[in-house]
Amino acid sequence: MNLIDRYLEKKDFTSYEDYYQNLRYKDVTEFNFGYDVVDEYARLVPEKRAVVWCNNRGEERTLTFGELSELSDRAANMLRSLGLKKGDFVMTMLNRRYEYYIINVACCKLGLVLVPATYLLTVKDIAYRVNSASVKAIFCINEDEVVEYVEEACTKCPGLKYKFTIGKRVGFYDLHEEIAKYSPELNLTEEEKPEMNDPMLVYFTSGTTGQPKMVTHNFKYPLGHIMTAYFWQAVVDDGLHFTMAESGWAKFSWGKIYGQWLAGSAVFCYDYYGRFTPTDILPLIAKYGITTFCAPPTIYRFLIRENLDAYDFSSLVSCTTAGEALNAEVFRLFKEHTGLEIREGFGQTESAVILANFRYSKGVPGSCGKPDPIYDILLVDYEGKEVTEPGIEGEIVIKLRKSQFGLFIGYFNDPERTENAFGSGYYHTGDLAYKDADGTYWFVGRKDDIIKSSGYRIGPFEVESALMEHPAVLECAITGAPHPIRGQVVKATIVLNKGYTPSEELTKDIQNHVKNATAPYKYPRIVEYVAELPKTISGKVKHKEIREKEGK
Repeated sequence: MNLIDRYLEKKDFTSYEDYYQNLRYKDVTEFNFGYDVVDEYARLVPEKRAVVWCNNRGEERTLTFGELSELSDRAANMLRSLGLKKGDFVMTMLNRRYEYYIINVACCKLGLVLVPATYLLTVKDIAYRVNSASVKAIFCINEDEVVEYVEEACTKCPGLKYKFTIGKRVGFYDLHEEIAKYSPELNLTEEEKPEMNDPMLVYFTSGTTGQPKMVTHNFKYPLGHIMTAYFWQAVVDDGLHFTMAESGWAKFSWGKIYGQWLAGSAVFCYDYYGRFTPTDILPLIAKYGITTFCAPPTIYRFLIRENLDAYDFSSLVSCTTAGEALNAEVFRLFKEHTGLEIREGFGQTESAVILANFRYSKGVPGSCGKPDPIYDILLVDYEGKEVTEPGIEGEIVIKLRKSQFGLFIGYFNDPERTENAFGSGYYHTGDLAYKDADGTYWFVGRKDDIIKSSGYRIGPFEVESALMEHPAVLECAITGAPHPIRGQVVKATIVLNKGYTPSEELTKDIQNHVKNATAPYKYPRIVEYVAELPKTISGKVKHKEIREKEGK
């Protein structure tokens, strides 16, 4: 069973057009994911799977909704006994541990504001987040470097009172030991319970410039991810969905908890610490009967290098991706060996899926797809006027509604930035795209990354997509380099695949490839080969850092 019918007037449609025109939410006046999803499944179908977890050390654990309901109540009682209350902030650095779900749901029930963070943070990163959000309790994995960083950061965080980890560690509470001490029945007064418009979740975005922003979502946010899970990822009721993400990133909210559970699917977690080998996941698909899969393009590029015919993909019914360019050859090879099309989507930490190749339409490889009906999406030019002509680029903006699901409510403690984002009556994504005559959207690039050369405006994404089709290119970044006559020229910074070495002949071949794959004026006049690209801790390429090396 699933709970979608409680929140949507209908969930089955005959086409994308039917879906876009006729999707409607019911009048939702109260919603709490902890009570209305987890506890409700526990009441109706307590043995229904919620989480299937395993790690690279041979450990396994399956959590049912009945178990998760009880454990989250115990955890909530524990946190409540420590004096934590509605509106207080709690931070997690739990990687892909199943305990994240227990803490997440407990926070929902108590109205604590959860700050998921990656375990890759340094001392400075941890202290910045804890102090910025006035975090009172932190939960981290029990790995030496992580625990030591948390311990050191805590000396710089006077407001942080409680530190938890998984297992015994000097100076930390043992999470499981503490939870076991408390009652499995949670009884809160009405005053203690959060309301639907209260803050529920804060993500520190890993921006490529400046300090991270604090993206704040309210308790309605999970309902927006019905679109992400059911209509884009096409998860299966009583199936098992696997999104490649750790709990510190918004992609986890997209693919490993909210929409999937609302749609009745369990979620699969493959946990590891340290170096990841992408091919480790291939035998897991058949072993655990994974039905739907979502991963960033980088993972797919690694997978197609393997002998995919040696693995069983028969349980899979849907595959999706988002985040960056995925070249046509990857689409072709993956479908050839698995029979499955990869359907792309687009969105942000601030949102649920915004544009996608939804389950009702044939995916258009390389495109962002079409609009999610929960958003009023427009393209606007640099003067703020709507772009309606096919093929003309504009910024993706969302017209604000009085009642909005799946969109953040502002940047915490930053009214100026919030006003800049919402003040015009639109949320400005900062991303550029164009749409074709069929209404399909094609990503161009970040607004700040556009290259202006000899009167042409060149979006890096299209050039990067063309480059990724060349067999020598493993990764790449397109930026503008200063030029005395043209203003800027296109520069490609490239990481080569194994078996290729930099040469003048290779450079010419790559340049000619781009000229043939897209408009000739967009080809990279400068090509630099590097061992790796500069990236944020979330894996985003730092285009600004590359530009600064060119004197911009």
